[in-house]
Parts: sequence; structure tokens; C-alpha cells
Amino acid sequence: MQFYKERILNAAQLKRLSEHKYSCTSASVLDAWLQPWWCWLVSKTPLWLAPNLITILGLIVNIVTTLILVWYSPDARQEPPRWACALCALGVFIYQSLDAIDGKQARRTGSQSPLGELFDHGCDSISTVFIALGACIAVKLGEYPTWMFFQCFCAMTLFYCAHWQAYVTGTLKMGRIDVTEAQFAIIGIHLVSATLGPNAWTTKGTLELRYSLGVVAVAGVALTLASLVSSIAAGGVGKNGSTVAGTSILSPVIPFSLVVVPAFIIFQKSESHVYENHPALYILAFGMVAAKVTNRLVVAHMTKSEMEYYDWSLLGPTMLFLNQYFNNAIPEYYVLWLCAIWVCANLMRYCGQICLEICDHLKINLFRIPYPPQAPVSPKHNANGTNRRASKTKRFN
Repeated sequence: MQFYKERILNAAQLKRLSEHKYSCTSASVLDAWLQPWWCWLVSKTPLWLAPNLITILGLIVNIVTTLILVWYSPDARQEPPRWACALCALGVFIYQSLDAIDGKQARRTGSQSPLGELFDHGCDSISTVFIALGACIAVKLGEYPTWMFFQCFCAMTLFYCAHWQAYVTGTLKMGRIDVTEAQFAIIGIHLVSATLGPNAWTTKGTLELRYSLGVVAVAGVALTLASLVSSIAAGGVGKNGSTVAGTSILSPVIPFSLVVVPAFIIFQKSESHVYENHPALYILAFGMVAAKVTNRLVVAHMTKSEMEYYDWSLLGPTMLFLNQYFNNAIPEYYVLWLCAIWVCANLMRYCGQICLEICDHLKINLFRIPYPPQAPVSPKHNANGTNRRASKTKRFN
């Protein structure tokens, strides 16, 4: 565990990161259909606009539109305004579109760097939490707290598992039904709530309509775990079947378990029902811890380093645990707020320092590109309609 005054990455890690080559395979169904839209959009993007700035702008839009939903329904049981659901659908679409063109913009401007991959996946890890939470609020899933917990942590787990697989195999693998398809499904959920009202999901036939979300989540987890087990069974790319860092292929399960297991135990043991009464705040707090752990996994992959098990962000959940141990000496709601503030500050500090260290090492700017840029490359990609994630390879190599 590193103290704040220490550098996060040492010289050897920075050297390996600068030599890192992005590797991704994808068979996404929607990506090929969306390529014309993305190519048109990037063609209208000013050449002076940095790829990382495009990514962060999309994330900010996604966060703000989701927080509007949280404002109107913090317990995910109240019916949010229809316009807020429509706005959240727009926020996810804007984030998805900007996330798709940042790599294309880097290729146009010749500003590719390993920092682009890390920054992109870091923003994705945060957006995953907000997108999952927004979908739950749009269908009033707070009426089933345990189910809402399962849905949100499924999304975080799936994202983490994708990078766990990359840490083992060296390649980020996307299936036919993956990130893009999930994002557009959630856009559809928001549009239904905006058109018919969130109560439309409570319509009862044999089962309530919103139970379909649970079926999709379980199917997604099953498919991802099957793929992960298959990759682990095949062995890693490191020595003797280890990870890219030469560590055990099972080692990444421990850091993430230190997030999910305490989250579930604190939820179950709370006498004041802190999660049931404040599910949005609870999920955001633990979601930011999950995002921090996922970011550390991405960094470990790119620097071919061992991933440490403990992290300062875990101090937030520890506050809640100790408060329960001492019979809620402080009201849990206040401790939850303190936990959320701590983990958000810790995540921002970590991401900021990582970016600054990499920028200093590579002699680049995070949100600026040299102007005028290098001779622009056509935003159109390979003749056969290369998918979005594969096209991003150009950004990172």
C-alpha cells in the first residue's frame, strides 16, 4: 500500500508502460452498423480537440445526467420525471459516441499514446457505475434492494472480469454482445421510462416486466464467467501459464473480493438499513472503490506489474465496518457520506497522479495536442468496417 507522497509508478513500470501495445479483439454486432455515424462525427470534430478531452467530456455528461435521476429518486423507489429519463438516455448516447471517436481523433491528429488506453478504460470504469445505477432508478428497482445490489455489482464485476482476462491473456476480448450492445439496451430502458413512465416496468403479466433486466444480467454474468474460466483453463501468456506480469492468474480475484464482500456484509448487517434507505449513495460509494481497483488492474496490465491487494480506498468501507462493530457510534448515514467523499477523493487523486506521472515520462500533455497537428489521417477505417474497439488500437500503439 502506497502513501500519498510516494510516486505510484517506478522507472521500470514507466518504461514497460511506454512499450505497451494495445491488443483487442471484438465481434460486436452493433459496432459495424455504427461506424458510419462515428466516422461522420469525428470528421466534424476540430483537429485541436484532444482525444482525452473528448473522453472526459462524455463522462461528465453521463455523470451529470445520472445525478439528476439520483436527485429525484435517491432511494430508487420514487418515480423520476420522464424528462430526466430522456435526458439520461441522451447522456449515455453522448458518452457512448464520444467514447467511440476518441481513438479516431487520436489517429487523425497523430497523438496516440499508452496514456490514451489507460485514460479511456479509467473513464469507462467510472461510467459503468453511473450507467448501471441510472438504469436501476429508471425502473424503480429500489423496491427490490437485493436485486438492485445484484444488478449494479454485476455490471462492475463484468467490467472487472474483462480486464482480468486481459491481464491473463494480454488481449482485451469483446464478444458479439458486449459493451456497445449493453449501452444501447440501457438507452432503450431510459426511453421506455421517458415515453411510458417508470411505472411501465412494474406492469404485471406472468412476472413484472423489469424482471427481464435480471434475466439479462444473469445471462451476461454466465457468459462472461464462462469466457473467463475458458481463458484461465487455457493458461496465461506469462511464464508457466501466468499473467502478463508473471503472477498467478487467480490473483486479481482478491482485490475485487475486498470490495464486493464487505459491501454485501455491511448491507446485510446494517441495523439502520443504510443501503435500503440510501441505495444510490451506497452504490456510488462502493462503485468508486470498484473503479479504483479496476484502474489499478489496468495499470498492472499495462506495466506488467503485480497487483497489490490492499488500497487506501478500502479505508472508506472500513469506516462503515468499524462503525457497525461499535454499535453505530455515529449514525450510519453520516459515515456513508464520509465514506463516499473519501473514496471519490482517493480515486481522483490516484487518477490525477497516474496521468501526471505518465505525461511527465512521455513528455505529452493530458488535454492538449500539438497545434497544428500532424497531417490528419482519414477517419475512415479498414475497408471491412473494423469495429470500434479494434480501431482504437491505432490510438494506443
